[in-house]
Amino acid sequence: MTTTSLLPRRSVLRVLTGAAALGGAAAASVRVPGSAAFAAEPETERKTEPETERATEPETYTLTIRHLGRDGRVPTRYRTSVTGISGPGAGRSAQPHDASGTASVRLPGGRYLLESSLWTDRVPDGTDWIVQPRLDLDRDTTVTVDARTTAPVDVTPPDAAAAFLTGGMFIEVTHGGATRMASIVKATPTLRTAHLGPEAEAGSVRQWYDSYWRTRTGGYALGRTFSGTRALTGLTHHYATAELAALELRALARPDRDGAPAGTAGIDLSPTLGPAAGPSVGASWSVPVPGTATLFVTPQRGAWDLVYTAPAAPGTRPNRYFVDGLAVRAGSTTTHTFEGPVTGPALTGRAGVERDGDVLTVDLPLLADGDGHVPTAPSFDTAWAGLHRDGVLLHARSGLLDRATFTVPPGPAPYRLAATVARRGATGATTRVNVSWTFRSATTAGPVPVPVSVVRFSPGLGPDGTAAAGSPMRVPVTVQGAAAGGRVRSLTVSMSADGGRSWTVLPVHEGAVTVPNPAAGSTVSLRAELTDTDGNTLDQTLVDAYRTG
Repeated sequence: MTTTSLLPRRSVLRVLTGAAALGGAAAASVRVPGSAAFAAEPETERKTEPETERATEPETYTLTIRHLGRDGRVPTRYRTSVTGISGPGAGRSAQPHDASGTASVRLPGGRYLLESSLWTDRVPDGTDWIVQPRLDLDRDTTVTVDARTTAPVDVTPPDAAAAFLTGGMFIEVTHGGATRMASIVKATPTLRTAHLGPEAEAGSVRQWYDSYWRTRTGGYALGRTFSGTRALTGLTHHYATAELAALELRALARPDRDGAPAGTAGIDLSPTLGPAAGPSVGASWSVPVPGTATLFVTPQRGAWDLVYTAPAAPGTRPNRYFVDGLAVRAGSTTTHTFEGPVTGPALTGRAGVERDGDVLTVDLPLLADGDGHVPTAPSFDTAWAGLHRDGVLLHARSGLLDRATFTVPPGPAPYRLAATVARRGATGATTRVNVSWTFRSATTAGPVPVPVSVVRFSPGLGPDGTAAAGSPMRVPVTVQGAAAGGRVRSLTVSMSADGGRSWTVLPVHEGAVTVPNPAAGSTVSLRAELTDTDGNTLDQTLVDAYRTG
């Protein structure tokens, strides 16, 4: 099953911003003399004040737009929008329409963006999208929008059997320090485009085109960007595999969660919205759980955002995992595994601890999956956290350590932040994460990061989330946070095969430890004790981190 998704998160914000710029700007300004000047005028001149104000209103002109279909006749249907970019008409927007195909509107002078969609009732004919990025309205003007000037948009993936999902073209025009946008989104590949009118200034026209395709094992996200003086008249590009980057997305069933369904997970993909990437429409794919989907994307479009939605047990909220700003390069393969062990604390994105004055803000995900993806609705049975100052408990709370705030006394002092979370798995065993951080902190003049760290374990597990029993396994160990980048004074890693009752120290060699996996059906617990170069410490225990099979 595949569906078209509107833009995830930042994409939605960017589109709303563009819409506000198009439709929410103020009307053409009218210069109003200052009150002091009016006060100095004689009484007889005050009576003519309305005429004076009318004289300062911007002059308006008639814009006439003729619409012609591909057969040279009036199109069956059309939609035209004219939006002011700069000058007296800045912010004005109009959608002139007349059944005769010739529509007129009177507007203040200035620079405008005109875009028009023309289509017929014959579905195979598709849509003609004609854009005039530079329309200087300084006199009565007639413009002819002619579908016969368009050329096809012909962008295809290497797999001829791939099915088209959706596509979108976006244009951004800048003039006089202002920017306006226009777009068209299509559920069929039958789109033709054309530039209309004179060229705009160099670099003032930016354009994006994205199309999404489905295959039996995943799909394609093909995006291109353009910059220049004109809107696109057609676009042809038949991609070769060598031009694309592969995203291998592995969906695992959670072996440590009771009631975790198999079913189907959802994957949403869209280009990152930012200065380099611009706006876009996104698309969704489905992947069986457990299963793998491979999506091929274009590096030329910039970075990509990914949202993974895991299947949910009845009556529970689904977990969503956000992967923002995936940078890719042609020929590369990037693998992301979702809902896989080892679950534990992670310091990715904006996660961490911050002090602002005498308030500590804590956002420490304790149940990130094996790749460090943070779930939006992690399941657990019990969770508790406490903040100590000079050995005295200041605050205690139930629940996880996400978006928690603690008010602390002013001045410097040693602190200990401790947290524990437990949940019963499908096997009946209870997995547990216990973490304790110590650090020194004092009153700050503004937001300052507090030095905390975590340790990530990344064993190579099978599709069912288990490790091969009875054989040694290399487990990479990664430090995140304040101690990363060579700021570790000491690090001790231990393992337990009896649920944490006894521990065996494992030497850390070249960023990894070797775990002697116990017999099938057993669990492996992992512990890390770390001190950074400033004396801040971490004690982290993952009870029943993974199972053997």
